[in-house]
Amino acid sequence: MLVILSGVAGAGKDTVKREIVKRLEYVDTFPTITSRPMREGDIPGITYIFVTEDKFKEMIANNELYEYDLHHNNYYGVAKKQLQEKLLNGKVAIRDVDVNGTENLVKQLGKEIKIITIFLRVPKEELRKRLELREDRPSEQEIRLRLSRFEYEETKMGQYDYIIDNVNQEETIQKVIKIIEENI
Repeated sequence: MLVILSGVAGAGKDTVKREIVKRLEYVDTFPTITSRPMREGDIPGITYIFVTEDKFKEMIANNELYEYDLHHNNYYGVAKKQLQEKLLNGKVAIRDVDVNGTENLVKQLGKEIKIITIFLRVPKEELRKRLELREDRPSEQEIRLRLSRFEYEETKMGQYDYIIDNVNQEETIQKVIKIIEENI
């Protein structure tokens, strides 16, 4: 089974995903492949797999990705090999994926494997605060860019199996755990 956490940038997808992996031994994740530069705190192969833009385009040409997107001027994608390895090992795979990627993964894999989609929702004012307080300290231009996608991403909520207002992190984690347990 594949569990997809989605929502606007800064909604807490990665934090929730990491906590779920810590708490449920049968759930695992794998890093997104990206062409974006490393930021402070990134660990290659753990937070992301970093490749050049040329390498990313080569992976697209070689059909090595289930889905990819150009997001905030950088490529992000899900490698076929990584997802297949997790599922073959009997794990529930959990990923944080943007709204376009979620749509693409469901189209490509929805008939082959069980996919549960969860949209984490955050009020716009709270989102701005979270972005301003992030460890990687995005610039004001980056914050505006991420906030500019807010309305677009929220229009996609109707395509998700579950929508969770991520106001309280622990409550959100418990809700996601319950959803996973009910769908295994």
